Amino acid sequence: QVRLGQFGGGSALPGGSLRLSCEASGYSYRQHRVAWFRQAPGKEREGVACIDIYGTVTYADSVKGRFTISKDNDQDRLYLQMNSLKSEDTAIYYCTGDEDWGRRCHAVLIESDFNYWGQGTQVTVSS
Repeated sequence: QVRLGQFGGGSALPGGSLRLSCEASGYSYRQHRVAWFRQAPGKEREGVACIDIYGTVTYADSVKGRFTISKDNDQDRLYLQMNSLKSEDTAIYYCTGDEDWGRRCHAVLIESDFNYWGQGTQVTVSS
């Protein structure tokens, strides 16, 4: 059974930083495309960042230069380092993985392309 367990998140001031983690069981980051999505109040879930098995990394325009996605294949941990946070980054963040082997990340992430989801972590950016 695949499980994605999320850690981190919380509250930060504008301009601050937070780090999210996602630990997998029954699933290998070495073999699959993985990503972070977020859902702000009253809005649809949107793709934030993606990393695939070829090392390709993609980001939403709204987070480029501020967020960094990375992973540890040996420990099956996925990370999202969020710097220079803005109030508009406030959302519930979800890690997610693809069940198919070797699919590539694209500039636009489609929610229905991903099969396994973490429980979600609240990130609040406010002064």
